[in-house]
Amino acid sequence: MPARVDPCLATLVDKPPIGLEWAFEVKWDGYRLAVHIESSRVRIITRGGYDWTDRFPPIAAAAAQLGVQSAILDGEAVVLDDEGRSDFGMLQRALGRRPASHEPGEIILFAFDLLYLDGCDLRLMPQRERRRLLEQVVSVDRGGAIRLSEEVSADGDELLRVACAHGIEGIVAKHRERPYRSGRRPDWLKITCTRRDSFVIVGFEPSTGPGAIARLLLAARGGGQLVYVGGCGTGWTRQQATNLRELLERIATDSPAVHLKRRGAVFTEPVLVAEIEYRAWTDEGKLRHPSFKGIRERADEGTIYELG
Repeated sequence: MPARVDPCLATLVDKPPIGLEWAFEVKWDGYRLAVHIESSRVRIITRGGYDWTDRFPPIAAAAAQLGVQSAILDGEAVVLDDEGRSDFGMLQRALGRRPASHEPGEIILFAFDLLYLDGCDLRLMPQRERRRLLEQVVSVDRGGAIRLSEEVSADGDELLRVACAHGIEGIVAKHRERPYRSGRRPDWLKITCTRRDSFVIVGFEPSTGPGAIARLLLAARGGGQLVYVGGCGTGWTRQQATNLRELLERIATDSPAVHLKRRGAVFTEPVLVAEIEYRAWTDEGKLRHPSFKGIRERADEGTIYELG
């Protein structure tokens, strides 16, 4: 039994593949883990090779009860929100607590592959065979801290549309005939849900480096006023960041356009608009994984995102 297996990583593509040779699953938003089950112990190994067994005691306890002599499960540790969606922020908060304060079943492992079982290395088997064996180890109706990441029988385009409409991060497609190969491979594909809208720039946070910017502070329209919706700190080159800071410093103001107290922030007149690509909204009404795509003047109020 290998001491560690580097995970198979999905390649990002724009559209779901077409064909009966592809199986589809929901893309979970959490921590990638390998659960090594042996007769005398259970080890939970992160994607980077760290032993995090003590951080996931419910998963380790559930693994010991699976009824196998030895196994390696590949999966994702998540915390689900009230709608059954994986929430990375909730997972981070759960892991930040002491293990004794974890609620039962709060952190769940969704198992989606089986690499080793009872003395046999399964990695050369096609995905459909590994999947069949996984469903014998982790049944579809199994609850608790280890659950099966179910395959969804649907057209890829339709599944992606439904996933995005429900605020899910995206979907994963896996070639049924391929073995398990470590590293980023076209055997597994990921298609993520992204959105793109316009938000008013109401300020920025300077970076520690000279002439650069750390985060843009963004606002949307809501109730006849501007409402702060979070910051964006990625998507620009170093030169773009320098130019952006120079531009924003020229419209700095002591009267913020939103109700926000942020130490070190420079507030600006709300006259510029940023085009932002993002995945979804957090429960707190903030942009999730925003990325800067461009800037323009606030000429048309109708293009500014309006909160529902």
